[in-house]
Amino acid sequence: MSLPRSPRVLYATLAIATIAAGLACRSPMLGLAPFYAKYAGSILWGGMVYWLVAMLTPKSHPAVAAGLAALVAIGSEFSQLIQIGWLDQFRATRIGVLLLGRYFAWTDIAAYLVGIAPAAALDRLVLRRT
Repeated sequence: MSLPRSPRVLYATLAIATIAAGLACRSPMLGLAPFYAKYAGSILWGGMVYWLVAMLTPKSHPAVAAGLAALVAIGSEFSQLIQIGWLDQFRATRIGVLLLGRYFAWTDIAAYLVGIAPAAALDRLVLRRT
């Protein structure tokens, strides 16, 4: 099986696969302990952010994409400190929790960065070889 010719298609495919893995690890059907489900999901969320940033900036160096992904992930976590009615209502929905989270936690930031690092390494060493 060969990789898609378009970098954007490749990164979109990796983002979709990462989303599927993240949803699966948080599924009660998998039976992971809550701690593992939460942090596996957060690590995969960080990887998903990397793939989406790489999709939007396919010519950027993986280190640049990783830096941008880290800014997006950290910004998303800090946005949880902002209490606005409509935003809080969105965060109360299933999709809102998955996209933005509900409560600020430094450990979530660490998990996001743990997810971004291997995605960037895979991109650099296997996909782009730059």
